[in-house]
Amino acid sequence: ISLKTQELYVLVFATRYLDIFTNYISFYNTVMKIVFLVTSFSIVWYMRFHKVVRQTYDKDQDTFRHYLLIIPCFVLALLVHHNFTMREVLWTFSLYLEAVAILPQLVLLQRSRNIDNLTGNYVFFLGAYRSLYLFNWIYRYMTEKHQFRLIPWASGLVQTALYADFFYYYIK
Repeated sequence: ISLKTQELYVLVFATRYLDIFTNYISFYNTVMKIVFLVTSFSIVWYMRFHKVVRQTYDKDQDTFRHYLLIIPCFVLALLVHHNFTMREVLWTFSLYLEAVAILPQLVLLQRSRNIDNLTGNYVFFLGAYRSLYLFNWIYRYMTEKHQFRLIPWASGLVQTALYADFFYYYIK
């Protein structure tokens, strides 16, 4: 598993769920946001610091410069957003970053040429989860007065497209 992808997901969820401190939607929503944050931070902590887990991480193979994804996504969020508020820009940034956060993992899999069953299933289901959003968007478009949400849709399409090659070889 790519630590760099996991670190990007921490940043995705930390910036997306900042509203947890200002907007209460429901108990379930708040709990799920906390679960996403805690599990994401925990995965990174275990991969970096846990004696046993750290030994299974191959730092030499995971060489993608993930910080090079952060700046362009942030600049894009500053330029293309719905409203120019800090919370909205950070939420938009999280969508853009999530779209490309899988790249370090995909590069690691391509480099190692050894995809164990658990890792392959993990990446497949991450991509499948995102692909299912396409059906959700079509349904919502048809039932919610044809609202077109360019930023989430474009980000989701980019993310799904990045998984396409992996899907092809995984299913084959």
